[in-house]
Amino acid sequence: MQDPRELFRFETDTDLGALVPGPMIVSMGGFIDAGNTQGLLTRHLLDASEPTVVASFDVDQVLDYRGRRPLMVFEENHFASYDDPALVLYRLADRDGTPYYLLAGPEPDYQWERMIEAIRELQRALRVKLTVTTHGIPMAVPHTRPIGLTAHATEPRLIGERNPVFGRVQIPGSFAALLEQQLGEAGEQAVGFAVHVPHYLAQAEFHDAALTALNAIVDVTGLNLPNDALVVAANEGRVQIEAEVAGNEEVGTAVRALERQY
Repeated sequence: MQDPRELFRFETDTDLGALVPGPMIVSMGGFIDAGNTQGLLTRHLLDASEPTVVASFDVDQVLDYRGRRPLMVFEENHFASYDDPALVLYRLADRDGTPYYLLAGPEPDYQWERMIEAIRELQRALRVKLTVTTHGIPMAVPHTRPIGLTAHATEPRLIGERNPVFGRVQIPGSFAALLEQQLGEAGEQAVGFAVHVPHYLAQAEFHDAALTALNAIVDVTGLNLPNDALVVAANEGRVQIEAEVAGNEEVGTAVRALERQY
């Protein structure tokens, strides 16, 4: 394996030894994320705080640009801009000033094992003791009932007593899942939450799912994360969803059927 430390560079002038340890939220898009749960949560956390960039990754080494072509803007007779992908580690603080870290960007296409070692190098440097991931998965559930989630962790005590929805199943691998597994094999703590999103809202922006994910992260980390903007957006989203359901008899019938199954 090539040196994983060559995949990232520190972007801060701050003495790393002076940075206070905190949990790390890993948010890498690319895998399934029903309701844009992970995307909404990431954008909310960055907007609600004053993030400082701690480190950035050399995405040219790990992304397939032709598989996920970045957007460009063509204006009249020239190319005006390029939405270059970035994988960045931010340092943020909760409402009490407690620091935490957010690794956000696209899921790597290549060099998963090396990327995991690079993240572990960062975590050792920053003395990160807990890694958290979250995303949305489509489920046959109605939006009118409490939102559930599937929790998984390297140690059962991290998620407490829960009734599992699934037994033993095979699923497509993701970078976040492999990271959690390998952190567990190394004796490190990691936890993840798959939020259950109504399947008919999988392609929409479902703020209630992002709010559920945020609350789960608060419970496991003890962070006092801001939620005001998400609460407002979730309330507005429910009003819009109810209006659309009321205006479509077929959808309304399906929702009532899901309520009976819940």
